[in-house]
Amino acid sequence: MKLPPFFEEDRLVVDAALERLLPAQTAPPSSVHTAMRYSVFAGGKRIRPILCLETARIFTSDVTPALHPACALEFIHTYSLIHDDLPALDNDDVRRGKPTCHKKFGEALAILAGDALLTLAFETISATLVPSERCVSILSEVASAAGTINGMVGGQVADVEAEGKRVDPQTLEYIHRSKTAALIRASITAGALCAGAGPEDVTRLRRFGETIGWAFQVTDDILDVEESSAALGKTAGKDMAQQKATYPSVFGLERSHEIAKDLATKAIAELIPYAERASRLREIAEFLVLRRA
Repeated sequence: MKLPPFFEEDRLVVDAALERLLPAQTAPPSSVHTAMRYSVFAGGKRIRPILCLETARIFTSDVTPALHPACALEFIHTYSLIHDDLPALDNDDVRRGKPTCHKKFGEALAILAGDALLTLAFETISATLVPSERCVSILSEVASAAGTINGMVGGQVADVEAEGKRVDPQTLEYIHRSKTAALIRASITAGALCAGAGPEDVTRLRRFGETIGWAFQVTDDILDVEESSAALGKTAGKDMAQQKATYPSVFGLERSHEIAKDLATKAIAELIPYAERASRLREIAEFLVLRRA
């Protein structure tokens, strides 16, 4: 399945905003700003910021205010990739078909570039042009999703600690829902909050984001087995080589495909009340599970 045509339009808008919000490469200290820009513009699909924009579009035709949290989520995602690729964690030399940040700039600068992107993310959210109470809610959602309690860092810790061990389905679910689904959930809820969605809608869309994010990571596990390094833009088979806790390793490929599809169906059902207003969000959700590398 290919990305829907509107996705490219959104990506160009997001890239233009990222260009504006990132410090100029020439601004001192130029070395860290060069590393930050290298990783942010290394060719990502911008799935998280586009999910943020398209969720906002359910409730408003003007999604411009949502660009700030959308870009902040891309900064956090990029920081996590820079740090994931470091020798102390996944030890990968290739990301999106290019040398990883630490291979290009050295480990020290890669660590600092990741730190800087995480910090810039919250500065960016704080400048979102919405009422202050909404801005605080967005900050809280994103910070929680990036943190240790059922958040990205907590999932990464559990992922590292599970290497080489037999894990039960509950532990595997915790890893995937925290490591990957949490930030996708935050992308959805940030868009809804930015657009002024009510509590019931935010809760519904939070469930959608959590579930489609979980399905997204199950699909990533499958692609790591089924696709080549050239297709993935990163080292294929790395999960198996590092004895990572993945759905194929616990359930096998056939059952993993079924789980991903079941989760996608459950997630998309949450969008039924929005009918055509959520058509774009529905298309992205389908792509996240049916995609190939």
